[in-house]
Amino acid sequence: MIKILILGDSNSPHILRWAKSLNNAGCKIDIFTLHVPDKNLYEDAPEIRLFTMNISRKIQRKNESNILKLVYFKAILRLKKLIQELNPDILHSHYASSYGLLGALAGFHPFIISVWGADIYNFPLKSLFHKIIIKYSLRNADKILSTSKAMAIHTKRFTKKNIEVTPFGIDINKFKPMKNESSNENDVIVIGTIKTLEKKYGVEYLIRAFKLVKEKFPELSLKLLIVGEGSLESNLKKIVNELQISESTEFTGFIKHDEIVKYHNKLDIYVSLSTEDSESFGVAVIEASSCEKPVVVSNVGGLPEVVINGETGFVVERENTRTAADAIAKLLENENLRKEMGKAGRQNVIKNFNWRDNINQMISIYKQFV
Repeated sequence: MIKILILGDSNSPHILRWAKSLNNAGCKIDIFTLHVPDKNLYEDAPEIRLFTMNISRKIQRKNESNILKLVYFKAILRLKKLIQELNPDILHSHYASSYGLLGALAGFHPFIISVWGADIYNFPLKSLFHKIIIKYSLRNADKILSTSKAMAIHTKRFTKKNIEVTPFGIDINKFKPMKNESSNENDVIVIGTIKTLEKKYGVEYLIRAFKLVKEKFPELSLKLLIVGEGSLESNLKKIVNELQISESTEFTGFIKHDEIVKYHNKLDIYVSLSTEDSESFGVAVIEASSCEKPVVVSNVGGLPEVVINGETGFVVERENTRTAADAIAKLLENENLRKEMGKAGRQNVIKNFNWRDNINQMISIYKQFV
């Protein structure tokens, strides 16, 4: 049994999936997290032990404050003691900045870092000091992992080490076509997205693109479905009202992850028009593809890697409402194209983004050091 000590945010859906899946695959998983964990998230996996510094997220978000420096000093001491107690086979930090730095300072090997996105795209830009932290963390890692080729290339700016791509795939048996969930009654064609309503995800561009296609196809019954919550929700609703498409638009608010597959199956066309390269891997995009939905994505970060342009969907220019609308229009004009791209999308996910294969790949990486 391989013993893994994960350093990361225990409440993160990504950490949850890695930890529980590796646990189910026979690994011994412990998690060290800085903030107060939600232990209820791990009720179905009592074997996974959580160790925490119990700091609030409000303090954690403070930039280089004296409080945060003190917390990190105490965390390093706590982590070193914990490593002695647990005697893990591998230390694996998820996030190159905060948890990567803790792992590097702990001095334990073998040490693996998984870069996530903002830690590599945004954190090093804050100052020379932040850039030094990233370089230091990566320099001390025995293995560096990235969920996409694009992020791996970007990470090479801070290290000469080889970076292995470990896709964050999905459960293809969960995310699949479910005809009984379709909301496409009375010939309504549903266009939409499932994202956090924040600026970098470009939902405003989807709304404006929907307005354009609605004007172009007045004979079609079109609906815009926006699934998710976020700080921009009220602003986005205001834009919808200004464009006079409120009667054709639905905001669902927060939806539990277990219910997400139902909403993917309510869609005819999935759209993700993110604007920042820190969108390192399009999990929601491959979820949609696995449900046999054609997709339209912007050419940022790792999104083009999960779409075969012209085969499983369309890749369009970022922050360009017109090109997004044109791509959506092609799909609206041809129902057979929507079906063909949807089926091709699922096959692409089965071949390249099957979560079972991703877990096996991660275990193979671990075995290189055990």
